[in-house]
Amino acid sequence: MSMPQVHLVAYCGDLGYGPARGAEMLAVMLGFGVASRLIFGWVLNLIGGLPTLLLGSAMQAIALALYLPFNGLVSLYVISAVFGLAQGGIVPSYAVIIRELFPAREAGFRVSLAISVTLAGMALGGWMAGAIYDWTGSYASALVNGVAWNIANMAIAAWLLQRKRGRAVSLPPSLRCEEPCGTDGAKAADRAMAG
Repeated sequence: MSMPQVHLVAYCGDLGYGPARGAEMLAVMLGFGVASRLIFGWVLNLIGGLPTLLLGSAMQAIALALYLPFNGLVSLYVISAVFGLAQGGIVPSYAVIIRELFPAREAGFRVSLAISVTLAGMALGGWMAGAIYDWTGSYASALVNGVAWNIANMAIAAWLLQRKRGRAVSLPPSLRCEEPCGTDGAKAADRAMAG
């Protein structure tokens, strides 16, 4: 979700704070995004890819929703920091999710495809927010659109997590993957379920 990065400076200008304040908020957001990458790396190791994606998407949706009722200068700095903390863990979780769900030999292609689609989606989201703003004259609808996309992302991640957990529960203990499910154990489990 790149909408705040793309539109924060213009949004601050619309609110009368000027572009310099918007640039400061953007710097705060990106600085907290760096810290977020480190924090979410630890979280990824602790709980795994799909739960981390759910957490990051939920935090990002909440941060976007907070832009709607709050437009004071201090609150915008705080929300920008919260958004920065939320965004840093989403994209790195995709590589871990791919490694958890697919064989290692497919990881290179699948990770590059996921990152490419993610970047295209961020570009489209930034453009879409501007188009919505041009159409409505307000960022409120664009923010609601961003929240909706995060909810869609959460729904997909929750479905994948449920499917992954359901599959692990239905397998006999000798076929369950203890390592990332791309190992030979996962192949044996696939053969057992197919035949």
